[in-house]
Amino acid sequence: MPRKLRVGIVFGGRSGEHEVSLRSAASVLAAIDKRKYDVVPIGIAKTGHWLLADEAQHMLAGGTTVTATSIAKTRSAHPSALVPAAHPAGLLHVPAAAKEQSQAQALGVDVLFPVLHGTFGEDGTIQGLFELAGKAYVGSGVLGSAAGMDKDVMKRLFAAAGLPIVEHVTLLRGAWQKSPRKAIAEIEASLRYPLFVKPANLGSSVGISKVHDRSELAPAIVLAASYDRKIIIEQGVGGKATKNKPAERARELEVAVLGNDDPKASVVGEIVPAKEFYDYEAKYESDASLPIIPARLSKAQTKDVREMAIAAFHACDCSGLARVDFLLEPEGRTGKPGRLYLNEINTMPGFTSISMYPKLWEASGLKYSDLIDRLIELALERRAERDDTQYSR
Repeated sequence: MPRKLRVGIVFGGRSGEHEVSLRSAASVLAAIDKRKYDVVPIGIAKTGHWLLADEAQHMLAGGTTVTATSIAKTRSAHPSALVPAAHPAGLLHVPAAAKEQSQAQALGVDVLFPVLHGTFGEDGTIQGLFELAGKAYVGSGVLGSAAGMDKDVMKRLFAAAGLPIVEHVTLLRGAWQKSPRKAIAEIEASLRYPLFVKPANLGSSVGISKVHDRSELAPAIVLAASYDRKIIIEQGVGGKATKNKPAERARELEVAVLGNDDPKASVVGEIVPAKEFYDYEAKYESDASLPIIPARLSKAQTKDVREMAIAAFHACDCSGLARVDFLLEPEGRTGKPGRLYLNEINTMPGFTSISMYPKLWEASGLKYSDLIDRLIELALERRAERDDTQYSR
């Protein structure tokens, strides 16, 4: 009987999306076919410590943050179950003698599935570690992950590829701290309210604010700057308000992309947020946001969205998977379709039970467990391609 593939599910992490990662990992661990795979849970605490076995499961179940005391206890009971954050690569290799040890003590994984969102997990940093270790892993590589995380760089790549993006300004935290008045003047000279203020390197709408006028701008920038040194200020997309009618909101469309060099796009979905925009609470703490799958679009609009999603995937040199988000202006008074804008790409989208990425593929005919299988296949395919590359003379 052939040996089962050993898959390490990595979750948690140091970012503001730690809790989202735990939810995603719980869903993946519940759905992955354990008849095919030997599954190893690998937790990363908010402290940056790597956890295995009981400690990882404890964190996944919502246990307390790892402390110096719990670290000492874990090391005492299971010396190899926890590795300091400074030496995480030790988790990826085990000597031959370790083959007879328990799963909690041996991590000779074949594939790593980093169900990590945000900083230190989705931004190319951990992907670099996996590359150095020579391991297959699910998702985009170092460049694709980094480009997909940094909204400033991402937009530059989209623009270079001729893809439509919203008007925006990039502001450095240092420039804001040096002269807030000058920064506000430059923003208002380039954009009109309402605005969306975002940390450049984060996801799940953490640190994002909708700004209606100048009184809300400075607090929004301060909030975004607490999460990143780069702040993105985007001009809102929507209809125009009149005396008798408030401005219509843009429609929020999403497409799931799956593949490596020849990716495929799912059906198009739409999110109708429970709040003014699709913020963290609307995504993860409310049942009122309404997903519509498939989105009610014309055939031409659907074709445009799906083709643009794949173009965005290629523009950022992504692989494995991504969710691509769009903004569609409301129809004009004549019924003419509104303009379509590419909003952003997410290289490790949520995998919770309510997340759009698996829902979109399920609506496209690919079940959750089969989606996990395909992602693992793509990871191995990408690793094999890397192994064919010569790195020295």
